[in-house]
Amino acid sequence: MKYFILKTLIVYFLLMDCSFTKDLSIKSLRVYSNDEISFPILTPMEADNPRLTIEFDVDTDVLPNFNIVFRYCDKNWIPHQNIFLLNNGKNIEYDIDFEVLPFTCKEARYHYKGVFPNSDNNVDFPFSGKWMFFVTDIQDTSIVHASGKFYVVYNEVPINVVLKKEMLEEKSFNPIDIGRIINLTASFELPSELFPSYIESVEVIENKKFNSPIWVERNFNTNVRQYSWNGDRSFSFTARDIYPGNEYRQTDFRDINRFNSENINAQFSGFDMSRFYKPGKRDLNGAYLLTNYKNDFATYLNVNFSIKPPDEYLGDIFLVGSFNNWQVLPEYKLEKNGDIHSKVIQLKRGLYDYQYVTGYLHENYVKDENWISLEGNFWETTNEFHVFLYYHDPNYGGYDRIIGFTKITSR
Repeated sequence: MKYFILKTLIVYFLLMDCSFTKDLSIKSLRVYSNDEISFPILTPMEADNPRLTIEFDVDTDVLPNFNIVFRYCDKNWIPHQNIFLLNNGKNIEYDIDFEVLPFTCKEARYHYKGVFPNSDNNVDFPFSGKWMFFVTDIQDTSIVHASGKFYVVYNEVPINVVLKKEMLEEKSFNPIDIGRIINLTASFELPSELFPSYIESVEVIENKKFNSPIWVERNFNTNVRQYSWNGDRSFSFTARDIYPGNEYRQTDFRDINRFNSENINAQFSGFDMSRFYKPGKRDLNGAYLLTNYKNDFATYLNVNFSIKPPDEYLGDIFLVGSFNNWQVLPEYKLEKNGDIHSKVIQLKRGLYDYQYVTGYLHENYVKDENWISLEGNFWETTNEFHVFLYYHDPNYGGYDRIIGFTKITSR
C-alpha cells in the first residue's frame, strides 16, 4: 500500500512539473545594421560598411539550444538549393549564447544579441543579394523557430533616382488628396564588364515594407511599371502611382510612470481617429525602439489599439506596424464593439510605428487593401525608398545578383 501511494505521488509531481513547462516562443525579433531603426543591409565594398545585428527574447523554462543558419536567396526570398550558393562552412553560428533577462520580465526569460560577421569569422556573406537567417534547433536545423531577412550588396553600378510629385492621370478625385502620387525613376549606365542582356529588374522597398515590394521588371511593361533601354548601356526603370501616404502613427509606452499597468491603451488618451485630413508627425520610417533588455521595466504589456472610424465606414480594419513586419494579416483584424474597433496585442515596452489599413476579410484572405482611407495621403510625408538593381548572373547555374543600390528620401 505504501509503495502504491509513493508511486502515485511521484507520478503526480512529475505531471505537475510538466504542466508548468512552457512552449518555446521567440519574441521581439529584430535585425538591423547601423542602429536599431536602420534598414538591414550590408555593403562590404563601402568604407563605412556596418555589421549586422540580430537580437530577440526567448520565452521558455530551460536554457535554449539554438543555431543560426544563414541562407542565400533568390529575389523572391526563396533559399537556394544550389550547392555552390550554400556557403557551406561559413553559414552557421553554432550554439549561440544567451543572457538571462531580469526576473521582472515574466513573459520571456532569455535574450540573444549577436553581430555578424563576428570576431570568430565563422560566418560570412560572399554573394550580393537577398539573405535570410533561421533560428533553428541545435540538433536538427530543419526545426525553425524564427527567421529574418536582410540584404548584402556589393555595389558596382551607381543608380540615379528621381522622385516626382504628380496627380493620378485621367481621373478626377473628391477629395483631391486621393490623387496625390509619386513617380520614381531609376536610371544608370552599365559598366563594360557587365552584359546588358542580363539586366533583370529593379526592386523598391518603401521604409520597412519587405513584404510589399514595388517591382519593375524588364520583360513586363504596364502603364504604371515601365522599362527603357537605349540599345547600348543606358537603362531606366519607372514605378508610377506610389501613394505617399501619411507619417505612421506611434505608440510610446517607455514611460513607466504613465504606463505602469500590465494592460494599457496604445494612446494614453484613449482611441485613435481618422487622420485623412491631418498630417502626422515625423516617424521612424517603419521601425521600433525597445527599452534596453537589461532594464527591470523592459517587460511585455497588453496593448489595446482602438480606432473610431467615420460613421459611414462599413468594412474591416486591420492593424499593421513594425511589430508584424507591416503585413496585413487576418489575425490582426480589429473587432468591432459599437462604433469602436479594437485589437489587443502583447508588446515589449518601447516605441512602435503603426497604422490602420482597411479592407475586407473573405475566407481568411484580405481583399481590397487600402492604406490611405483612414490615414490620409500627403506629399509632405517623409518616406525612405531603397532601390535595388538585379542582374541575372549566369555563374553557378544562374542567380539573382544585386549589382546596384541606393537610398532616397521623398522629402
